[in-house]
Amino acid sequence: MGSVPALPTSGPEPVRLGVKLPSSGPAAGRFSLTAAAAAAESAGFDSVWVSDHIVMLRDLHSRYPFSAEGGIPWDPAAPWFDALVAMAAAAAVTEKVEVGVAVLVVPLRHPIVLAKQLASIDALSGGRVAVGVGAGWMEEEFAALQVPFHDRGARLDEWLSLMRACWTGSPRPFSSGRYRLPDGVFCHPVPVGTLPVLVGGMSAPALRRVGRIGDGWLAQQEPGALDPDALARARAAISAAASAAGRPVPRRTVLRVPGNAAEELGLRLPALAAAGVSDVVVDVDWLDPSGPGRAVQLLRR
Repeated sequence: MGSVPALPTSGPEPVRLGVKLPSSGPAAGRFSLTAAAAAAESAGFDSVWVSDHIVMLRDLHSRYPFSAEGGIPWDPAAPWFDALVAMAAAAAVTEKVEVGVAVLVVPLRHPIVLAKQLASIDALSGGRVAVGVGAGWMEEEFAALQVPFHDRGARLDEWLSLMRACWTGSPRPFSSGRYRLPDGVFCHPVPVGTLPVLVGGMSAPALRRVGRIGDGWLAQQEPGALDPDALARARAAISAAASAAGRPVPRRTVLRVPGNAAEELGLRLPALAAAGVSDVVVDVDWLDPSGPGRAVQLLRR
């Protein structure tokens, strides 16, 4: 994480500040992602994040879960860099910030290849990777990649189990209806430490998954609709799921707030911290050279 102290809050731990890099959308074609990563670190952010989709579709009927109307708030034809390549590029030009993805659509990828890619970025960056994961929501994207959509939740659980096994360097043999891993496989490099897996989503199944198998939760709320009470209730559901699974309650909660929300977040941060938020991730105007620094000032005031 970054060397600049994070914003003090009313809670026992300071809230860490993160920013979404221009890995997708109009800025991705107009502003250098590597320049943005370096600028974010210089401005005092603790983490930088990219987003993930492999393909977008012109005609979408799937409901976007983070929009009241169900439609996507971006142009599907806008540039969208590969998330893992973007993470590696950001890690290469920074020294201290955490490099995360929010969120990786895990069921669309081969679990062993994905495990190696993430471990490689973590090893090369000195242990700075955070992995936000999700089951996916866009049925058309699954169809384009010829991956079944109906079992994506079960596939996510299985893929995460396989990936964690690979991160030990010597996974045990594994066999299921979806995948078979033979005996004697070595998976290197291994991560520097434990790669934090942050389960994304606001639905009841997603919250249960956080409690069952996550190292943390990656939440999202919209500007103008920040609701610390809803986050606290969701964390209670996560705690119940963790207790039922016989495991410690995941403590980390990363809140992604898209749009121009730094000023609002700065005002609401104490309440969000009291609700259990450990990190916030905001957008900035990358086409404005003062954008990253201004966002940090608004969040720290």
